Amino acid sequence: MIEVVRDQESVPQRTRRTWLRILLVGLALWLATVVIIFLTGNPNLIPTLVLLGSFLVPVTFVAWAFERRDTGELTAGLVFSTFLTGGVLGVLGASVLEAYLLDPSPWLFFGVGLIEEAVKLVALMVLTRHLQTRSLRDGMILGAAVGFGFAAFESAGYAFTALFTVDGLSIVQLVQTELIRGLLAPVGHGLWTAILGGVLFAASRRGHGRFAITGRLILAYLGVSVLHGLWDSMHSIALYLTLQLTEGEQLRPSPQGWLVEPSVEQVNLFSVMQWAGLAIISIIGIAWLFVLWRRSAGAGRVVPPVPVPPSWRGAEA
Repeated sequence: MIEVVRDQESVPQRTRRTWLRILLVGLALWLATVVIIFLTGNPNLIPTLVLLGSFLVPVTFVAWAFERRDTGELTAGLVFSTFLTGGVLGVLGASVLEAYLLDPSPWLFFGVGLIEEAVKLVALMVLTRHLQTRSLRDGMILGAAVGFGFAAFESAGYAFTALFTVDGLSIVQLVQTELIRGLLAPVGHGLWTAILGGVLFAASRRGHGRFAITGRLILAYLGVSVLHGLWDSMHSIALYLTLQLTEGEQLRPSPQGWLVEPSVEQVNLFSVMQWAGLAIISIIGIAWLFVLWRRSAGAGRVVPPVPVPPSWRGAEA
């Protein structure tokens, strides 16, 4: 038999840095759109601004990951369909399940984490069930595609919602929302689902339409769901810790609910705690992803087996 080893020629040359061109061109177009909207006040440009700002960072990171794929089976068309279809299915599935299964409680965001990571994982399984070779690295790339697709559509929704205020349309709030979510996108949905995708594919290296649900996959799912829940609830955690560590005006009831009148010290402490918490969660997720990525490199990348013509078999013997 002809043994197939690591084949650098199976994957196109990666020196073109398509992801960098996507980032620079997309950023220039987004900035131009922002400037023209403020100069002209043309509301017809708002959808362009929302889509560019929401999809730029997710698409860039997916393109970067795609250039580091393992097998020729991982095509641009597959990654694009996984990004688009997986993102839409994830957003729709999460919306339905969260509406019917979740009620306001201190554990609300952990429920959100469990639901959203589950629907993204299921979407990944459905969209990649026909792959014949499932390497750890390709699983991470396809998982990132689903996660970043989810993040892009979710960010578009948040940006569109931020546009509407009690005083009318606010382009400033829309731009601020896109900037914040764009900066945080690399350490959110794409990161968590990339981890799940790598663990999933590592347990199911050969594609037969079914994935192996292993104990390691379940633990990974619970782990990324906890990171997700902590990320979403960090605002509340930072607020609670700030009130516990400072003196002065605390929570007080009002017709609109529970409000807080913070001091300057409380505002500063709250900001530090919130961003420090998000940084710690990000570091944990990145370190986890890095370990998986190193493991994929250490294991040696693979390509799909090449069929051997019958006429060769006698010569091999």
